[in-house]
Amino acid sequence: MTAPNIVGVTTVTGKTVQFNLSDTLETSMLVNDANSGAVYKIESIIVANVDGASTADITVSLKNSASGGTNFKIASNIDVPPKSTIVVVDKASAFYMEENREISCQASAANDLSIILSYEEIM
Repeated sequence: MTAPNIVGVTTVTGKTVQFNLSDTLETSMLVNDANSGAVYKIESIIVANVDGASTADITVSLKNSASGGTNFKIASNIDVPPKSTIVVVDKASAFYMEENREISCQASAANDLSIILSYEEIM
């Protein structure tokens, strides 16, 4: 379980995942499995509130399975006003996600938030 040396990479692939958060349960957005041989550079996480009247909260976490599945908060209970978008991560705050980690999110209200995560898979 190691991350590749990013100086000697053979492939960098840009990818995007997106979710409409239809319930208030924790949603696993992106998983970097143990022994994947990849490191992910998280470039951006953007959350939009599609509700026309109500504010909803978003929590985004990085889970480290190597430490017993502990969630480390990237953003915790951040208000997203109606018809608004917030940037949780951008190029100025980009980070690397090693193997055996995952990014999850949780909304305070069902069907109010959508989330887009863009990343580079480095192998």
